[in-house]
Amino acid sequence: MADTGSSYRFDTAPSARDMWSWVARGEVMLAVGVVGIVVLMILPIPAFVLDGLLTVSILMSVLILMTSLLIKKPLEFTSFPTVLLVATLFRLSLNIATTRLILTHGHEGAHGAGAVIETFGKLMMGGNFAIGVIVFAILVVVNFVVITKGSGRIAEVAARFTLDSMPGKQMAIDADLSSGLIEQDEAKKRRKDLEQESTFFGAMDGASKFVRGDAVAGLVILAINVIGGIVIGVAQHKVPLGEAFSTYTIMSIGDGLVTQIPALVISIAAGFLVSKAGVEGAADKALVTQLAMNPISLGMVSAVAGILAVVPGMPIIPFAALSIGAGVLAWKRSKTASQPAPVEIVEAPAEAEDEPIAQTLAIDEIKIELGYGLLPLINDLEGRRLTDQIKALRRTLAADFGFVMPSVRILDNMRLPSQGYCLRIKEMEAGQGEVRIGSLMAMDPRGGQVELPGEHMKEPAFGLPATWIEDSLREEATFRGYTIVDPATVLTTHLTEILKENMPDLLTYAEVQKLIKDLPAEQKKLADDLIPATVSATTLQRVLQALLREKVSIRDLGAILEGIGEAAPHTASITLLVEQVRGRLARQLCYSYRGDDGALPIVTLSAEWENAFSDALVGSGEEKQLALAPSRLQEFIRNVRETFERASMAGDSPVLLTSPTIRPYVRSIIERFRGQTPVMSQNEIHPRARLKTVGAI
Repeated sequence: MADTGSSYRFDTAPSARDMWSWVARGEVMLAVGVVGIVVLMILPIPAFVLDGLLTVSILMSVLILMTSLLIKKPLEFTSFPTVLLVATLFRLSLNIATTRLILTHGHEGAHGAGAVIETFGKLMMGGNFAIGVIVFAILVVVNFVVITKGSGRIAEVAARFTLDSMPGKQMAIDADLSSGLIEQDEAKKRRKDLEQESTFFGAMDGASKFVRGDAVAGLVILAINVIGGIVIGVAQHKVPLGEAFSTYTIMSIGDGLVTQIPALVISIAAGFLVSKAGVEGAADKALVTQLAMNPISLGMVSAVAGILAVVPGMPIIPFAALSIGAGVLAWKRSKTASQPAPVEIVEAPAEAEDEPIAQTLAIDEIKIELGYGLLPLINDLEGRRLTDQIKALRRTLAADFGFVMPSVRILDNMRLPSQGYCLRIKEMEAGQGEVRIGSLMAMDPRGGQVELPGEHMKEPAFGLPATWIEDSLREEATFRGYTIVDPATVLTTHLTEILKENMPDLLTYAEVQKLIKDLPAEQKKLADDLIPATVSATTLQRVLQALLREKVSIRDLGAILEGIGEAAPHTASITLLVEQVRGRLARQLCYSYRGDDGALPIVTLSAEWENAFSDALVGSGEEKQLALAPSRLQEFIRNVRETFERASMAGDSPVLLTSPTIRPYVRSIIERFRGQTPVMSQNEIHPRARLKTVGAI
């Protein structure tokens, strides 16, 4: 037991190294420093210690200034408001400590408050009291009226505009994230930077008040030191009035200067920091880049300096030197600008630097290849940039179908025609076409040929007759009722149709995992209960793909999971799971297929065809298949085409209504020749849906 107790005491006793590491922690050192500042205000400090602390104050201000000059953007120095507060408190505590020394030891001479204060007082005064007072007053005015007030106003306006622009910037971040231009981590980083920016400028607005108060305190302390020192020196220490005035004025002015100069330096640093918003890079590079790179501006400077040099009475040497220097620099800049940009020759990388072969296996989900003549579509200055339209397209498809499409990669392909493009899904060609830069596509809504001069062709997305016309014919085409589309919109429309056709293939296992991960908390619990205990994630993926194949939105993933949860314990058939889920989505289906009048237009299937399909199902249990005679199949297809064409001519877009048993098999036939026609079962009709029968088969 003794050994155990001894061991316990040994293990819990902190070692010397642990103690030093604890003391060296940043928060402990900061706490000790703040307490030390308070101690300076209370306890008397020897003159030699005060000299060291004043030196630290001066060098700290220089460090803050250099840091503000060399950072690339203000957010790299977000601790500046705190640093400004600590530095101001430090200077005020030194003011109090020096006041105590001046009033206590001033009768001993100008050295009574320390060598630093004496040196500053004698150096700046130059043997004349008036000069010292004037210099001190100028420093206070420059600091208080010019620098501090200006930087405070900049910080105030920056804070206000930053707060006003936050919603727009947040929307821009969300748009870039949804369009795939940035990843989730980058979006989080940008949001954090935006929040830090608003907080920083708001803090800088308040921190400028510290400097203003410090300047006022400096004036008050100077008056107290001079008046109080003279009174104490004459009344208590019997110092002659002239000697007391000289001694206490030197020490008071020296004290004011030794504290106001660091305050001025830190105010300059604050001004640099808040005025640096929107400028990238260190201050020297930013100023040189924006001031000394324009040869015309430098030439004007040279001319003005040359004219002033020959004005009678003006000093010739400085103006002539500036004129020659600016002229030479302008000549060099203009010569550099006239030369073509150098062509960089890149040597073939060594074998050790080659890209890993495994990276060549990566597949782009969606890719757009452009001919070299279509590259201006990416940077269209008229607001119809292809990239912006793709962002809007991905957002629209996400809202309509319930999942975010993969990012679209755009690159050039010299093997394509100059104004041709190719759309690829998983590296396989899914569509191609041509557009004409600088022209507009005109289409007749009635499906006829456009009767305007231009290049006649087929619209690539739907194969309708269209004509590329000049922009000057826009008004005439609009007057005739033609639909006018710009080249970027033509390409985007084609891409939209391709994506709708290939949605099931784009919903990969990884995308399904993202959907599950992003579910709300209450629905996430349902997903955790179902997957993988009842169904696998792959089964969920196949159900979602089957819904997308029929253009059914999977946005209501909670209802889909509920439907799967009801049917999964009784069946493993994907077909039956899909039918159960569709029943759950009855309200959504009826709403999405409704007509302009709010009613759901339907085409019913006669009892004869219902029986024909039911009798044609062969197999047992869940493995049934449709075995309809070819002649009957052709008859059914003909009847469907005729019925739906009549409905279309009447202005309706109906759905085909069948019994729940045969709906999947009827749909499998319809999708082969009329894929845009929805097929619904009677179980999918919502009780509150208003039906309108427009035909029967």
